[in-house]
Amino acid sequence: MPAAAQPRPRRSEARERLLATASELFYGEGITSVGVDRIVAASKVTLATFYRHFPSKQDLVVAYLRGVHDAVVGQATASTEGLAGAELVRAIGRDVSAQLARPGFRGCAFINAASEFEDADSPVRQVVAEHRRWYYELVRSGFAQAGHALPGNAARHFLMLRDGAMTAGYLEGPVVAKRTFKRGVEGLLRSIDLEPAAPHEDVED
Repeated sequence: MPAAAQPRPRRSEARERLLATASELFYGEGITSVGVDRIVAASKVTLATFYRHFPSKQDLVVAYLRGVHDAVVGQATASTEGLAGAELVRAIGRDVSAQLARPGFRGCAFINAASEFEDADSPVRQVVAEHRRWYYELVRSGFAQAGHALPGNAARHFLMLRDGAMTAGYLEGPVVAKRTFKRGVEGLLRSIDLEPAAPHEDVED
């Protein structure tokens, strides 16, 4: 079963408090800089309680990223309901722009996590990869519905624009990042009416 879609453990007040505290600290300060003792103290639970719910810090990080994934899926579902094709792509783009202006924005949680975990086979990186595959398929479906000759290529281009916007939005502020990202998305949508690229340049997988 994909890492991002693993069954969620049963809820408990202590577990939810630990996860909420860790999620805020991990996103705001980075994962490796926040220790278990600090999370336990801020959550007002015992260390034994922590390890009963999360056998290791890595398990907590995975739970944190799965929670972010669920939130992104929920937001995308709400913001794209009833939309298809170019309007679906634009709605996904608007959601990206809205994230850039959110208070406390520190970039993409998944990119941030991947930068701290070098092993591509680690459970953390597996969750990151699953999230990105889901996001790619969502964007690809929009370009396919819009009639793009190479929707996979367009989706990968969109993801690169989105990754760049997330980074620039954090480092330089949202105004220019949002404007540049929107122009890029509109450029991709205009490419729907162009001839597909030559096979040796960039082809659909």
